[in-house]
Amino acid sequence: MITISNLAIGFGEKNLFRDVNLKFTPGNCYGIIGANGAGKTTLLRIMSGELQQDRGEIVVPPGARMATLKQNHFAYDEYRVLDTVIAGHEKLYALAREREAIYAKVDFTEQDGIRASELEAEFAELGGWEAESQAAMLLSGLGVPVSEHEKLMMQVNEAIKVRVLLAQALFGNPDILLLDEPTNGLDLDSITWLEEFLIEFPNVVIVVSHDRHFLNAICTHICDIDFGHIRMYTGNYDFWYRMNKILVQQQKDEKKRREDKMHDLREFIQRFASNASKSRQATSRKKVLEKLQLDDIVPSSRRFPWISFKPDREIGNNVLRVENLSLENAGKPILDNFSLIVNRTDKIAFVGHEHLSKSALFAVMGSAEKPASGDLYWGQTVQVSYFPKDATALFDCDLSIVDWLRQYTNSDDETYIRSFLGRMLFTGDEALKSVRVLSGGEKVRCMLSRMMLSGANFLIMDEPTNHLDLEAITSLNDGLIDFSGVLLFASHDHEFVTSIANRIIEICPEGIIDRYMAFDDYLNDIQVKELRDEYYHGHIVAEI
Repeated sequence: MITISNLAIGFGEKNLFRDVNLKFTPGNCYGIIGANGAGKTTLLRIMSGELQQDRGEIVVPPGARMATLKQNHFAYDEYRVLDTVIAGHEKLYALAREREAIYAKVDFTEQDGIRASELEAEFAELGGWEAESQAAMLLSGLGVPVSEHEKLMMQVNEAIKVRVLLAQALFGNPDILLLDEPTNGLDLDSITWLEEFLIEFPNVVIVVSHDRHFLNAICTHICDIDFGHIRMYTGNYDFWYRMNKILVQQQKDEKKRREDKMHDLREFIQRFASNASKSRQATSRKKVLEKLQLDDIVPSSRRFPWISFKPDREIGNNVLRVENLSLENAGKPILDNFSLIVNRTDKIAFVGHEHLSKSALFAVMGSAEKPASGDLYWGQTVQVSYFPKDATALFDCDLSIVDWLRQYTNSDDETYIRSFLGRMLFTGDEALKSVRVLSGGEKVRCMLSRMMLSGANFLIMDEPTNHLDLEAITSLNDGLIDFSGVLLFASHDHEFVTSIANRIIEICPEGIIDRYMAFDDYLNDIQVKELRDEYYHGHIVAEI
């Protein structure tokens, strides 16, 4: 158990949160959510002792072991991969090192023998004899091949390091487990394994994640950082989201009801205050009016963008035919002899490990690149809007957000242009900021404004959820579900793909898999699994 009482922290004049009182109990998983900058990671850092709060206390039972997901990928470069995992249990690792040092002595004394005996007992009690096998099991579950286990951390790539540090946090059954974005860099199989591990985990889990599918799978509670407070709700993210929408609507209804009542009361007071027979009643109603302050209802600071893609024209039956397309990157082939027919009702998710191929294909379809060979035949009614994975070059200027968006429309009506920015939460003077200084999430919201303004009926989106917070991801998800045109997209967000796509295309090293089915059905289809085994023969198993 971990108990937080009257916690408060601020930076400069900004109070991040105040008067936080929470209790986390074993057997439960708590998802921490909130807008970007709300303090999710800060809360984890305070609980881990890495950051000192301004006031309040955090009580952890004596002897309880807390494990965190380390973010420094170079801290263990001199360690073996297996040793890095075991180092997550600091006491056990220190015992193991001391034990090895004593047995390595040439002049082994009687005192050393006594100490060795003590170490053996402690080592066994902490599960030292099973440590390497448990570490290996965790690594394998997270997709780290056995061939990597004996290497030094400096010898493995970044994707492996991410998994090793996650295994380190999970190692040794910690009493309290703090995880900040644990699914980053993991493939679907590894995420599924982690979900199952955490569902069965008997102790306290506190996790920050933008992966809604992950939060829905593992969370028993949601802790919402909002308006400087942290409120705990029972249930997973979807339950919180649905309940929050209901509460927001009730809040609006209540505010409207109270505004109407105040209006009636004001009219009554004005009309009858001078009437002697009514003066007592008017005085009574004035007292009611004084108590009905709209400020009593604190509005939620949670802001969901309003995302809706409305095509200027309906797309025809002839959409796109790709014939014998070949693509190269730095002179090397990355896609060969690719053909595709896109139909007017398609919402196609491109999945798999061949990220360069997907991005290059989208760039060619979006007219940003030329193919090495092959042809694309577009229908006459098609109007395309393209969202690249990296749009940095588009923001390499000193234009304001309004003027930047003005480039992509023939309209001179600034109110009209600002309306699209307003939907994406750029209001007032925010719309006058230089695009050069925007954050990653703000640039994505600008790109989405541009796509909404385009009126396109064929959207191409390469990892559009990168840099977005949960609120924006959810709004984009809903907007694309409702979109009436054709959509081609790539995303690592399981919920995003599952809820939008009606067709899945996987580009494999030795072939293409193309299926009209939902994503979860695709993952469980036996024929697809057999094809993947064939098309990945001799290659690393792909991410989905």
